[in-house]
Amino acid sequence: MLLTWLYVPGDRPDRFAKAVASGADAVILDLEDAVVAGRKAYARDAVADFLADEQPVPVQVRVNELTGPDVDADLVAVAGRPGLAGLRLPKVESAATVVSIAGRVDVPLHPLVESALGLEAAYAIASADPAVASIGLGEADLRSDLGVSDDDGLAWARGRVVVAARAAGLAPPAMSVYADVVDVAGLAASCAVGRRLGFLGRTAIHPRQLPVIVEAFRPAEREVARAAELLAAVADARRRDSGTVVLPDGRFADRAMVAAARRTVDLAARYAG
Repeated sequence: MLLTWLYVPGDRPDRFAKAVASGADAVILDLEDAVVAGRKAYARDAVADFLADEQPVPVQVRVNELTGPDVDADLVAVAGRPGLAGLRLPKVESAATVVSIAGRVDVPLHPLVESALGLEAAYAIASADPAVASIGLGEADLRSDLGVSDDDGLAWARGRVVVAARAAGLAPPAMSVYADVVDVAGLAASCAVGRRLGFLGRTAIHPRQLPVIVEAFRPAEREVARAAELLAAVADARRRDSGTVVLPDGRFADRAMVAAARRTVDLAARYAG
C-alpha cells in the first residue's frame, strides 16, 4: 500500500539519488513526456546506468509511447536491470498492447489510460496479463481527448478506472499528477476528491507535494479508532466462538468491513508519525 510516487525526468541523473532519498514510497524515472526528442538516448543511458544497482525504494521507468520509435530501445536498455521495479506504459488503448509488452519483459507492468479509447478498454487492460500490477490515468492527455477543463469533467473517467482496477483484482489506483507544485491547497482538495472516489495515493512531480499527498490519503485518527474497534469486536467474537460480530453502536460487521478495517490499520501503521 504505497501512497506516493515521485516522477523524475530521465535526462536529469543529478536528481535520481535525491528522489530515492526524498521520502517518496517509489520513484518513476520518466523517458517519455519529460524528455525532449533530442535527449532520449542520453536519458535512456542515464536511467540504465542508475538501475544497474538495486535501490532502497522501488524505481519504475515510464517508457516512451508504445507505438513510437523509442520504446524498443527503452526496453532493451532497462529490462533485467537490478534496480528496475516496474514499467509504466503510456497511452495504452488495448489489452493486446499490454500482452505484447508482457511477452518481452519479466517485470511488473503499470499501464496508463490517457484517451477515450483506452478508457473504454480499462477493464480489459487491467486484466490483460498477470504482469499487470496496477492501472492509472494520464489525465493531461485525457483532458485534451475528452475536451474537459476541470476535475468535475474527469469524475466519470476516474471512477471507471477505480472500478476497472478493483474488478481485475488490482490494488486501488493512484491519482495522476497535480501540475501546479505551488498550489498546496488545491492539491489537498483534489486528493480529497480522489480519495472519495476510491483512489489510494498519488503521483507527484516535486518533493514538496509528497507530505500533502500522505496527509490526504493517510487514515484519520477517527478512522483508525473505528477500524481498531471493529477488529477488537471480531477477536472477541472468535473467542466466544460466535460467527456474528456486533459493534458497540449496534452495527453488524461483515467480511468486507473487516478487510477494510485491516487495510486502514495497516496503512495507518505504515505512515504513523
